[in-house]
Amino acid sequence: MRAFGYTVAGSPAEAVRIAASTPESTFVAGGTDLLNLMRDGAEAHDHLVDVNRLGTDDVTVDSRRLRVGGSARMRQVAEHPRVRREFPVLSEALLASASPQVRNMASIGGNLLQRTRCGYFRDAASACNKRVPGSGCPAITGHNRGHAILGGSDHCIATHPSDLAVALVALDATVHLLGPGGERAVPIADFHLLPGATPDRETAMRPGELITWVDVPRTALAGESRYLKLRDRATFEFAVVSVAAALRTRGRVVQDVRLAFGGVGTRPWRDTRVEAALRGRPLTGQAIAEAGRLLVRDAEPYEGNRFKVELVQRALVSILSDLGGLR
Repeated sequence: MRAFGYTVAGSPAEAVRIAASTPESTFVAGGTDLLNLMRDGAEAHDHLVDVNRLGTDDVTVDSRRLRVGGSARMRQVAEHPRVRREFPVLSEALLASASPQVRNMASIGGNLLQRTRCGYFRDAASACNKRVPGSGCPAITGHNRGHAILGGSDHCIATHPSDLAVALVALDATVHLLGPGGERAVPIADFHLLPGATPDRETAMRPGELITWVDVPRTALAGESRYLKLRDRATFEFAVVSVAAALRTRGRVVQDVRLAFGGVGTRPWRDTRVEAALRGRPLTGQAIAEAGRLLVRDAEPYEGNRFKVELVQRALVSILSDLGGLR
């Protein structure tokens, strides 16, 4: 690991100013992913700007929204009483993430910006279009059990690893940013990018921007939400398939529904056409099965991950059946 400089910023504006004036710099909060990437040679930075003292670690709920600071810790949000009660899918997604030790340290902003767990990306000796554009994607013909079946391209099929991001997509959250050009807000649905021909560009963030806050609308639907994560072991493991779901019914008829999926897409995956297929219909096993088939109609599985096509449909049946009281 090469030497790097280190500065502690006292405010969001100062952090952005330092980063803008220091070549090859990046922000660090918990460091639970960044330092591993630097040790592995997957990322290289000459300077780290510590953003732990910016005053952006609050978690507040008012009549309109939940606001979570970019430097708030995962555990802090997951165990907040009102988050657990009014936004259960967020609490469940966070508690299903990583280990207790990592949740104590990792920040919300860092969680949204964590890099893929694709082994080729993490191995500096392997080709990877995310790490070295134009070098190739060996996962397409190589080991691809954990890779995407939706949203991939000839340049990359890596999945996004964040459970939190999947839950936030289901609840129509907004990410607030501060950068050299000032403040702006990006809907979470537009925050993570499809790989296309530029898989090295993973988010809509501009150079030098910092995540300051994440806002989640406070709705009755958010209170009727759950997170289901299927993984190879019970803890400290990334999703093979996950589903964030929020559902409201009246007399078994679906009034509103939000669905987002992890482990199957190159970004947190939401298909509003699947939701539309359920809305206004009685919630039955047949309706859920039809929605599941619609979800995977454009799937492009590979030899190692073909099982995800069926597994994500089964996960959808499981979570909607539980939320809708079908079992």
